[in-house]
Amino acid sequence: MKLLADLLTALVALEHLWILVLEMFLWTKPSGLKAFGMKPQQAEATKVLAANQGLYNGFLALGLGWALVQPVPEFAFELKLFFLGCVFVAGLYGSATASRRILYIQALPAVLALILVLLAG
Repeated sequence: MKLLADLLTALVALEHLWILVLEMFLWTKPSGLKAFGMKPQQAEATKVLAANQGLYNGFLALGLGWALVQPVPEFAFELKLFFLGCVFVAGLYGSATASRRILYIQALPAVLALILVLLAG
């Protein structure tokens, strides 16, 4: 169970690393425009805000990575709970305010990983 929990936690971390890349570096590029369903003018006008969001997603990815390599099991467990909880809450907020897709892309994987971490703990 722990291996499955760690794998899903790692996938959530990688997802947020990818979101960092999309928001910080590809926001105005075709892949960023497609991912977020925006027109070039919208992307250009919001690229500084997107880069800020990307940085925060990077912090979430780093926190989850830290949790996965933390050698003290009790602290690793707490880190996973905290950062997966942050991702879940951010996903709920994003789905309520920006796009329903965020519920499935961000919140669902985080809550599944959170459940597995709790079951493995």
